[in-house]
Amino acid sequence: MKRIYIYLVLLLAGAVIFSACENRLQQTKELRIAVSKEGSTLNYSNWLKRYHQNVRWFDLYPLGIDSALSLLETCDGLLLTGGEDVFPGRYGKAADTVACGTINTYRDSLEFALIGTARAAEMPVFGICRGEQILNIYFGGTLYVDIPTVYDSTVAHRQKDWRNCYHPVTVLENTQLFALAGVRSGDVTSNHHQGIEVLGDGLRVSALAADSLPEAIEWAQPGEKAFLMAVQWHPERMDTLHPLSAPLAKKFLEEAVRYGKNH
Repeated sequence: MKRIYIYLVLLLAGAVIFSACENRLQQTKELRIAVSKEGSTLNYSNWLKRYHQNVRWFDLYPLGIDSALSLLETCDGLLLTGGEDVFPGRYGKAADTVACGTINTYRDSLEFALIGTARAAEMPVFGICRGEQILNIYFGGTLYVDIPTVYDSTVAHRQKDWRNCYHPVTVLENTQLFALAGVRSGDVTSNHHQGIEVLGDGLRVSALAADSLPEAIEWAQPGEKAFLMAVQWHPERMDTLHPLSAPLAKKFLEEAVRYGKNH
């Protein structure tokens, strides 16, 4: 009986060691993440590196569209980042261009192409700020071109000191975001003057600001679809333990690891 007990203890210890080794192997294997446009501060890539020790990121913006698409095909996930306004002509409001800030039509074309390629490959996609907006537009949605002038709101979605532009959001239950974050509300940092007006096809809202402006989106019916999620706030600027930051990065990276194993 004693021998059987010792054998079971050794077997269990071996399983624990094997699991730990397997986890270390997963962490040491290079994880390739395509970033639609990285800034000089490297905030986006550093956000991901907090949660996986061997992330290798690729800034696709300087490459030209054809080269960017070729490189994307070698990656495990696509991160769509913040930045300039999307040209309103993309969603039928070209006449409202005067209400926009800086516009970058090359970036619009690049990110549309990246989204299409990632979707065809069933690659995980995560969007931040502009990334949420262009995903919504890609799927047929529209934006409020300038929240302060066309949307009745007392929420400060943008201010000069963007580092201190915080506001609360409500996370909707029965969404993937709620399952990940485990909270019904939280303060987030954001800096934008545009927002989702008409929701894109196949998407659902997973978080709202106090003025009912959508703050996060995901698949309405995930099913067997590849992971897709986007938030209007900037999780890369938030505390490493924030429930509306860390779990999102971890889930995106987890899905990228899974994708890399299967491709």
